[in-house]
Formats: sequence, C-alpha cells, structure tokens
Amino acid sequence: MFGSRNDRLIREILPKVDQINALEAEVSLLSDAEIQSRIATIREQIQQDLTERGAPALEEESFRMRMDGRPEEADEIDKKYQKLEQSVLDGVLVDTFALIREAGKRTLGQRHYDVQLVGGIALHNGWIAEMVTGEGKTLVATLGASINALAGRGVHVVTVNDYLAKRDAELNRPLFEMLGLTVGVIQSNMSNSDRRVQYACDITYGTNNEFGFDYLRDNMKVDPEQQVQQSRRHYSIVDEVDSILIDEARTPLIISGDASDVSENFVIANEVAKKLRGVAKPKLEEEAKRKQVEKEDLEDNWDFVFSEKDHQVILTERGIERVEKLLGRGNIYDTASNPWPHHIEQALRAHNLYKRDKQYVVQDGEVIIVDEHTGRMMHGRNWSDGLHQAVEAKEGVTIKKETQTLATITLQNYFRLYDKLSGMTGTALTEASEFWSTYKLEVLSVPTNRPLIRKQFGDVIYRTAREKYKAICAEIEAVRALGRPVLVGTISVENSERLSQMLHRRGIEHEVLNAKQHLREAAIVAEAGQLGRVTVATNMAGRGTDILLGTFTQEILLEHWKASGIAPKELEADDPQIYPKLIAHWKSYRLSTGVSLYEEWEFRGMLEHFDHTVTYEGKELTVPPLCTTVQELGGLHIVGSERHDSRRIDNQLRGRCGRQGDPGSSRFYLSLEDDLMRIFASDKVSWLLDKLGMEEGQEISAPMVTRSIEKAQKKVEAHHFDMRKNVLEYDQVMDEQRKLVYRERQRILEGKELRAGVFLWIERAINCALAEHVDGRLPVEEQNVAGFCDWVRKQFGFRVLPREIEELSEDKKFHMLMAKVEEAYALREQEIGEEDMRRLERFIMLQKIDGKWKDHLHGMDQLRSGIGWHGYAQQDPKIAYKKEGYKLFQEMWENTADEITSLLFRVRPVREEEEQQLANTWQPKSYSKPAEPGAPTARSVEQGFQSQAASRARDMAAAGGGEAAPEPERREAPKVKRNAPCPCGSGQKYKKCCGRKQTA
Repeated sequence: MFGSRNDRLIREILPKVDQINALEAEVSLLSDAEIQSRIATIREQIQQDLTERGAPALEEESFRMRMDGRPEEADEIDKKYQKLEQSVLDGVLVDTFALIREAGKRTLGQRHYDVQLVGGIALHNGWIAEMVTGEGKTLVATLGASINALAGRGVHVVTVNDYLAKRDAELNRPLFEMLGLTVGVIQSNMSNSDRRVQYACDITYGTNNEFGFDYLRDNMKVDPEQQVQQSRRHYSIVDEVDSILIDEARTPLIISGDASDVSENFVIANEVAKKLRGVAKPKLEEEAKRKQVEKEDLEDNWDFVFSEKDHQVILTERGIERVEKLLGRGNIYDTASNPWPHHIEQALRAHNLYKRDKQYVVQDGEVIIVDEHTGRMMHGRNWSDGLHQAVEAKEGVTIKKETQTLATITLQNYFRLYDKLSGMTGTALTEASEFWSTYKLEVLSVPTNRPLIRKQFGDVIYRTAREKYKAICAEIEAVRALGRPVLVGTISVENSERLSQMLHRRGIEHEVLNAKQHLREAAIVAEAGQLGRVTVATNMAGRGTDILLGTFTQEILLEHWKASGIAPKELEADDPQIYPKLIAHWKSYRLSTGVSLYEEWEFRGMLEHFDHTVTYEGKELTVPPLCTTVQELGGLHIVGSERHDSRRIDNQLRGRCGRQGDPGSSRFYLSLEDDLMRIFASDKVSWLLDKLGMEEGQEISAPMVTRSIEKAQKKVEAHHFDMRKNVLEYDQVMDEQRKLVYRERQRILEGKELRAGVFLWIERAINCALAEHVDGRLPVEEQNVAGFCDWVRKQFGFRVLPREIEELSEDKKFHMLMAKVEEAYALREQEIGEEDMRRLERFIMLQKIDGKWKDHLHGMDQLRSGIGWHGYAQQDPKIAYKKEGYKLFQEMWENTADEITSLLFRVRPVREEEEQQLANTWQPKSYSKPAEPGAPTARSVEQGFQSQAASRARDMAAAGGGEAAPEPERREAPKVKRNAPCPCGSGQKYKKCCGRKQTA
C-alpha cells in the first residue's frame, strides 16, 4: 500500500514535475531575450532573498569563528547557510526548471523528459540519481548545475576523464550561455593561469583527480594570486559517482617529491626476490587441511607466503634467513629504519601480485599503471612506498627515484569538503548503504523514460579458461553471422589480447579497445554498433558514450548473410520466397557438432526476442528479419568473458546495450580459473560442478552456480568496503590535521590579521615552554626556572631574571612575559617598518609551516608503514595510529611555534649585496618531480619563497646575525621533555639526570 522509500520519494517529487509541465506552453511563447531576462530576474531575486533572510551575517559569523580557531562552530553556521540557500532555491525551482527545459529545446534540440526532471530535482536536493544507462544523464546535469549556479558560488561537475569533461562542457555550453551562465573546463595539462580562468566560471567541468590535485596544489602555493580554486567548494555533481566515490576511493591522491636515490637497492632486492620460493596462501591452507596440520607448520617449506585476496606478502623464518644470506648481511630487522625488509617485500609483491598487461603496461621503457576499473592508462601516476620502483626493477627499465609525500588527501575527504554533493550513475543501489554512511548521500532510483527490453541470459561456466574462450569465440561467430554487433568485455589488457589472437585464428575481423589503443577509442566506439562489428574491450569501453546502432539496406544485410554462409549465394532480397529458401538453407547447413545452425541459435536464445515469424512445413518459426537496422536484428549483444569482482562493473558492461528502449542482450562466460572464482569461490562452485557430473569441455548454466558467484562478488565488495573504510579511518587522523594547517596557511597567505596571528604563535610557544620548564602542577624544587629564563633570552633576545618570576603563578608568569614580548615586538616593528614587518611575518610563517608540514607527512608515512606491528602487541593499530599521530602533530605544531617566534625576534635590516644570501636561505636540499601533470614540485614551492625573499630583501633580515640574537640550540638527537625518562637508560627523569647536567 505504501510502497518502498524510493517510491515515496518519487511521489513527493512528481507534483513539482507537474507544475513545471504546466508552465511549458507559456514559456515556449517567450523570446530568447525574454528567457534571459527572466533568468536574470530570478538570479537577482535569489540574492535579494538571501540578503533579507540573513545570509551575509551568517557568512561573516562563520569567517570570524574560523579566524578565532572554532572550526566546529563555523561548520554549524555553514550548515545553517546551506539550509537557507536550499530553501531559497527551492522557491524558484519550478520557474527555473521550466526555463532550462525551454533553453535545452532551443539550443541543443533536446527536451528534458519528465524522468530527467525527476533526476534534476534529486541532484538539486543533494542526492544520487540512479538512472539506467542511456537515459541522458549529461542533460540531467544541466538542471542541477544551472539552478545552483544562480546562487553565485560556483558549481563543479565531475567526470571520470578529460575527454568527457571537455565533451560535456562543450555540448551544454549553448544552453548555459543562453541562461547567462559561464562555463569552464579543466584539462590535465592546463596552465595555472588558464585554470584560474576556468574556475572563475559559474560552472566548471573537470575530473575528480584534477579537482582534488588543484585543492592540494593551492595549499602549496605561496602567492594567493596563483591559487586557482578561489572560493569554497560549494556544490558538486559527480557523474559516474560509483566509479569516483567508491571504486577509486581506495587510493588517496598524493603529490610526491623525490626522496633519496636508492635505485641500486631495488635492483638488489629484485635479484633476491627472483631466488626465493613462495606459495599462495589458499594453496598452503589446502595442503595443511589435507595433511591435518596447522598451516604454520608448513610455512618453513617456503620462503614467503602471498595472498592475492589480502594483497600481502609475508616472509617466513626460512625466507628471512635466505634473504640475510643472499644480501650478505646480519639481522635485517635490527632497527626500525633498516630498509631491506621493505625493499624485499615490495620486490616480492611486484613479482607475485602485479602482472604485466593487467595492473600495468610497459611503453617506451616506462611502467604505466592501468586503472583496474576503467582499463585506461594512468600517465604520470606512480604507486607509492617504493612499489613502482620495485616493478620497474622487475621489468628492467630505468628506475625512478622513490618519492616522498608532499601533500595527500583521500577522495572521500576531498568530496566531503563540499557544502552540497550529488551524483549520477546507472549503478548505485548496490552501494546505497556506503554512500549514506560515508557521504550522507541518499540514492534515488529514477524510472526509465521507455521500458527496458534488454535480454539478460544466465551465466555459462566451464572448468578451464581455454574451454571458456573457445565457447566465447563460437558465440561471437554465431551472433555476428546474423549481423548483430558484438561487444566482448574483458577485465585486463592481457585477456583482451588473448581473445583477439583466438579470433584472428578463426578469421573473425574485430577491433581491440584497451589501454594500448586508447588514442583510437572514439573511432572504435563510433563503429561498435554497426552491422556484424565485433569489438573486444577492457572496462574502458565507452563508459559515458552511446554505442549507436547502425543502419543499412536489405541488400547489404543479405550480402553479409551470404558472406557468413547462412544464405544461398544466388538469393536476392526481392525474392518472394526468400524465407522458405533461407530456412531450407539453414536446415541443410550443419555445424561440426551435427546441430543445425538454426537449432544452435535457438539453444543460445539469440532469437527469443524476435516478433518476426514465418510458417515453414506447417510450423511457425521465429527468424531474424531481412531488415534495415541493427535494432530490428536484436541490437547489440554483450559477451562478458569474466565476472568482475564488483556487480556494478558487470552491470555497467550490460548497460552498453539496450539503451533508450533499444533491444539488446548479454551473457557472461566463466571458468574456475578466473580470478574471482579462483580467489573467492572455487571450492564451493567446484563441489557443485562435481555433484552435477560436469566433465571437461562441458558447460553448465545453473541458477545455483550464478547465486554462488554473486555471493563471491558480495564477499569481494565487502572486502573492498573494509579497505575503503580502513583508508578513510586512517586519513581521518590526517584530515583534521590537514584542515587546521591549510586553514592557518590560507589565513596567512591572504594577509588576514597577520600581527594577531603572530601573537597566537607566540602565546603557543610560551605556553609550551612554561609547561616544559615551570609546570605549576610540579613542586617548586622540580621546576627549572633558570632553564625557562635561558629559553626566553634565546627566543626573544631580552633577559628575564629567575627572581622576577619565581614567586609568580603560572598565569601571572604568562601575562608578565607577554607584556615584555609585546614591548620588544613593537620595537622590532618600529625598526623594520610596519608594512615590511607584515611581509616578513607572512614569509616566515609560511616557510616554517610548509617545511614542518612536509616533514610531518613523512613522519606519518613512516608511522603508518610500521603501525601494523602494534597488532602483535594486542593493540588496535588504528587507535595506536591515532594516538601516535596526534602526538607527532602536537610536537610538530609546538616546534613550528618555537621556530616562528625565534626567527621573528632575530632579524636585522640587510644591505643590498645580501639579497642573494637571503634567497639562498630557503634553498631546498633536493628537488621533486610531481606525480601528476602540473603538480607543483619542491623546487617550484621553494622558488616561490625565493622570489618572495628577493623582492623583500632590502628591508628583511637574514637569520643568525646580530649580537643580541644568539644562535638557536642545535640538537643531533630528538628534543627530550624534562619529565620524560632519560634516554641514557638510568631510569630517572631526564630533568634529574642528563637534563640537570645540561642546565648546569
């Protein structure tokens, strides 16, 4: 009676659709100028309503809270603003959508269907619109993008690749421009100045990677004029949202710089790895089960154990001994910093878990990653943590320098920066719970405009891959003979090339679309729906593009049938007895198995959907008609050569056919040697096949088998969800730290309240010093007043005597010292000049924050790589990572405050000839190469500092000069807190042992 939640949401939207339809006749009578005038009026009305309802005050309050270091309260204010803006836009939705629909008819020749209006309202509400492939998601995006762009805060439309971003932007540009909206598009090799122009538009198209990397790059810039994403992230529409927010979410975005060159280590580790013997974890477990022993008892028969499911390689005790012997070294686990366990593990992963033409290809002496979800080459992307170098060593190509993280963010945390997020895809319901738990996104399944008439045949399974591919070739041959186009989906470059070779041997003409032929993608996809065309493709095949079904004459179709041997050579298209003659020919035509071609087709179910029937020998038969379109022949036929580990990817392949009411069909062929079956489902399915008495060469198509495969896919999806959740939970630690650093950095970059910001750093430094030396909670005899006074002298250049502060409370100590600091700072300001002091403050704070943040990222990388060992101590690694990460950040932040205050009080005016000396102060020790096209390098970041330094040199200062500014204390070892255990091992507190000696 009540229907599902999805039905209820649709019912709530439909009255608005009716209202939009009611305006269609009226709006159609308006001139172009009148439409533009109405849109301009709506735009003004939105701004007026926002102003009258207090939006500017909310913006000001949010900004002030962020400046005061109250981000949580600012976030609550932002939510109020977003709710207010949504309400204002809801009030103009019906009129605006009616105008957008009319603009679409006039500029694009396309009218938004009612179901597309439903999708557009879902996007505006901040939901995911699940729309079947071919339902016009590109046009739907214009609705949500246009109405939200009228609010004047910018809209980002996210696609999966540069081609689709540019195509969609150019396709919809006439519509947007008629509405008075500007459109931009971001491309991977675009210059910084061009990006800035594109982001300034009302609506900007681009890829998830480009938007994410631009965010990271902006937070590495040293000049606000060079930042490209000028405004907050307001509203985003993510096309193929499942691919971007689910599939790609396991891999964070990372901008890297070169670390030290240890390429020789990778070569050595590769040679060692080749000499080690390993076993797959399932095989080891199977052997242990057979011998009725624990698998640990068998591990030392091998050097390492690897797991494709967990993507791990673990050295056994025997393996560790062999590695140490091959390296000619002692204990490789002697210290936490020993690089060899890491190098050996990555070399073993490269050899056992990463396959050429599957996870990567080698082109022009370079290892290029292949995206496992799209099948596209990912130029400029490297695996991190030394894995890429290990694969290069394995392939014998030039080894790039290992990289160090300069900036990083997960896609989950990037897209959660948007005030409002929405998305579109053909396959979202299977992941609805994850969309909600991670992004708070509702999924709405939008009805189709026309009934879906695609045939979905059951899976066919074989024991071996050889039998499976043989059957696939037979199906391709049979369907192609009819004239129907065939698209064969494979999961890797390797498999697509294997199938291509088999088709060549059979003399079947075809095209191959994989990462190696990506430059011909558009041309191949454009022809994939033509008469008798066969296309073998990886997952990249035309997602986001329509495979258009071809047309021809009856004569051309008959010639195709003759060439395929299924029509008599002498038959003509206008023969009145054409069908009896064709059926007689089919009846006499025998396959090598002795089954007639007609019966073979019937068995395959290829003719089940035909309405065209003829009577032959008193029997009514369904036959392919002599027609003029692929649509009449039955449309595109999809053959899946392997189930993907996600049901969504399988559904995307099926979605290549049967678009917009066209007919089509699909079938998947599987074998027990497929990765999914081998890793997750082989035992159960193999048992089933044995029970069913299946022999080699025999196929089976059983619902029970299909259900087992779907269960295996669900297991994989759950496994991947855990991985994504794991990535997110670890990045949550970094996310809060990143937001704090980037927020402080942006405030400094924009020059907002610089002097006040400096004193916040000074207060932080003083509080840390008070806590370290004269903590009020400690007895007086344990306080180090002399050490605190010495810190003040070194830090600020003036003296405080112990007797001045000994009897004061901690609070009074702080206020007395702050008064003296303010006095000293005013003198420095007077000496240098107020304007140049602001420049110096900005310069020093940016330089120190960037340097410390970069070092902190490296420290967090090291922490993450070793945190798994906490599991052996019965500690939750995530909790340990959170605690240790917080501790590292606090230490980094304290050190940053300490160094900023020290430098600001140790400056002197410089002479003109010292200009170059100042520029060299910030010279980096090593330069980095970006992991993404256009990403900033360490050189570019540091050069930004240099150019700033050079322009300020006449008035700024060089560190370390002047008698009143002593050199900072330099430590070879980490700084030790006074109350921490002394590192000498005495068991006493540091302040009562070596710390006392240092003070003395």
